[in-house]
Amino acid sequence: MALISVVQNYLVDRKNLLSHDEVLNGISLATILPGPIAVNFVAYAGYKINGVLGAVVCATAVIIPSFLLILIFSYVYFNWGEIPAVNNVFKGLIPAVAAVIVYAAINMWTNSIDNYKKAMLSVLAFSLLVFISGFYITLAAIVLSGLIGLLVFSDNNINSENSVKIDYTHINKLKLMHSSRNITYNNILSVSFFILLVFILVITTSDALLATRLLATFASMSVFMFGGGFVFIPLMQEVIVDTLGWVNHKQFIDGIAIGQITPGPILISATFIGYNVLGVPGAILATLGIFGPPALLTVVCAHYLEKMKSSKYIMAALVGIRSAVVGMIAAAALIVVQTAEQNYISLIIFAVSLLLLIRFRLEVAWIIPAAGLVGYLLY
Repeated sequence: MALISVVQNYLVDRKNLLSHDEVLNGISLATILPGPIAVNFVAYAGYKINGVLGAVVCATAVIIPSFLLILIFSYVYFNWGEIPAVNNVFKGLIPAVAAVIVYAAINMWTNSIDNYKKAMLSVLAFSLLVFISGFYITLAAIVLSGLIGLLVFSDNNINSENSVKIDYTHINKLKLMHSSRNITYNNILSVSFFILLVFILVITTSDALLATRLLATFASMSVFMFGGGFVFIPLMQEVIVDTLGWVNHKQFIDGIAIGQITPGPILISATFIGYNVLGVPGAILATLGIFGPPALLTVVCAHYLEKMKSSKYIMAALVGIRSAVVGMIAAAALIVVQTAEQNYISLIIFAVSLLLLIRFRLEVAWIIPAAGLVGYLLY
């Protein structure tokens, strides 16, 4: 949710490239599909802005910083041993990240929760995640809110906005007509690029068969990854460590830890494993395998989501889901707050970060590094 909050702040609040409803639709879609939610959401946002090619560019770009960092860490780890901890920096980062998520929740509540029914759904989702939590509870909150939205909002929500909906539908038709002229070209270009990249990587490795198996293993695992990276760790450990033996148990745990100190999804640890198997080409193949299929599935579903907007029942269900997502973001903020150091330094960093976001609308890209520096100095 931290990365989603940053993307929302930039694309909605600053650049007006997406609406709040589109962001909430994207979060809802990314949540119910397999794969890392943040990367799926970025692929959705890229698709909304510039079609399939936009999805490819955005999803690739958001992974590159973490990929390069963990590649460097992997080289150091496998050549010189363990990496020193940077705990003090992250003690400063955590309360600032919590402030970013709180700001996103406030912003989305202001723009999306306009009646008591939506508010009740949001509070219900928040309560479920805070007091019960777990993957199945998260999935249940999404499904339940969609069903409640279908029952509650299918009549009054759609009918009360007929005049707006007519214009909006007309705009959507124009957008779909425009995108249809480019969708085939974008699809061919994107797919051809990845096929060529994978082919080059496979044939240039020392073991083409192992490279193919590496890609296929991570790609097949990725489509079963419901609930985020932490839920997926036991499955990946069973396949990668116990069955294939590509890393040992200690290396696997260290790889997860290294993934946690990079600014990206936890499953960037696949880069670490791929590097140990086949060096840099293996790192690229493992990364493509773990992130590619879920992002592609998100783009396909986003494409058909546009065509389904004419259904008042689907839109009513999405209204319910969007309301629940606001509560889920608030729950994520609370969870992050609880992981921060419980002292006055964390409280000050959180309060100042939130003030800079709300009052001065300062860029998140300035706040997060500054908070890390403060944490390094004060701790």
